[in-house]
Amino acid sequence: MRRLFDLIKNKFFLATVAFVIWMIFFDRNDLFSQYEYHQQLNKLKQEQLFYKAETEKVNKDLDELTSDKAKLEKFAREKYLMKKDNEDIFVIVHEKKQ
Repeated sequence: MRRLFDLIKNKFFLATVAFVIWMIFFDRNDLFSQYEYHQQLNKLKQEQLFYKAETEKVNKDLDELTSDKAKLEKFAREKYLMKKDNEDIFVIVHEKKQ
């Protein structure tokens, strides 16, 4: 018991405990902030992978559109509802069930 009391009275031990408590709870880079930063980093990495995949997909589509006239015409008809002069276009929109 005396040894524990001497340890608690030691100024170096108290300074170390105060420092550790300060770093864990009160510092700008405390453990909770580090956890949040880690979560945010993981989210950003997932977004980066998603956008890289989307960029590759768009570049592939762009290469196809610039190399083939038939695909360019199909793309224009589907995306922008373009038509020839003597055609009629019917757009069917499905309503979402709630």
